[in-house]
Amino acid sequence: MSKKLGIGVIGLGRLGSAYARYFTGRIPGSTLVALSDVNESAVATLAADLGVSKQYRHYQDLIADAEVEGVVVVSPTSTHKEMVLEAAKHGKAIFCEKPLSISLDAAHEMLSVIEQTGVFFQMGFMRRFDKGYVAARRKIEEGGIGTPVVFKSSSRDPYRPSLEYLDPAHSGGLFVDCGIHDLDLARWFMGEIASLYSIGGTLAYPEMKEIGDIDNAVTSLYFTSGALGAIDLSRNGVYGYDIRTEILGTEGTLKIGYLRETPILVMTKDGITHDTVPYFTERFEQAYITQLQDFVNNILQGKPPAVTCADGVAALQASVAATLSFKENRPVKIQGEGFF
Repeated sequence: MSKKLGIGVIGLGRLGSAYARYFTGRIPGSTLVALSDVNESAVATLAADLGVSKQYRHYQDLIADAEVEGVVVVSPTSTHKEMVLEAAKHGKAIFCEKPLSISLDAAHEMLSVIEQTGVFFQMGFMRRFDKGYVAARRKIEEGGIGTPVVFKSSSRDPYRPSLEYLDPAHSGGLFVDCGIHDLDLARWFMGEIASLYSIGGTLAYPEMKEIGDIDNAVTSLYFTSGALGAIDLSRNGVYGYDIRTEILGTEGTLKIGYLRETPILVMTKDGITHDTVPYFTERFEQAYITQLQDFVNNILQGKPPAVTCADGVAALQASVAATLSFKENRPVKIQGEGFF
């Protein structure tokens, strides 16, 4: 392994392009050596901007590049499986953005290959690296709020992303694309989920019915510990990007997140106002950088991944169960490797 880990980024959408930029100076111990995207002009433009000489239209060529030691997959969810399996076949270290896959069967296959090949694999759940969530986890481990008994979480987008992006055939739908973050946090803070029940509807954007997805949902959770939980998801936050979590314990409560982006209040005779968080890049940029730094450090230092492929499978299992619960209007019990 070289002193600096050679990184190849696959998928240059909004987040993938940001990751590529982070790897050009903001992630010590790494160097961006190659980019890949099916959009050749997007690859050429970003490569020229970042001074990256190697650009590939086909991800297989990037993975086969000997200079690429770490493969960072930020492509559409529906393509993750083929890229992860290809990288594992070549023995490359892998970072994969959430969700692991759309299909639970595909996710289990990916986990099996990762275990069989023994390649380094780290799952991308950036909220686990946000300083507020990290501090809350530490406080719970220290017994600061006693025993956690209720988990409440909200994920609200300020506006609807494109229908092309939201199409469940590519994103997996609201519970998989958006709710998976909250379900992963639920497991991280509270332990395994025993069962859940989801309700939802297309309430703000009628056009979403064309792609077969919903824009608002609420999921109730039961944990194996006996604790309770509730998650609300929305594509029409309108006032800003609102990501917050509350954990009630027997001896106290933790509240994580914020609405005000800039620390200023405007106070006039008409009232008191402040701004709000614009979107996910502003809210979680440092968390994205921290998780990528952790990925690089773990490889260079021979440490295990902070978030495993098994974590990715478990979060997806809960997300798929939440989707099934909504579609069949019934509680879904999660048990072992599957659910019914």
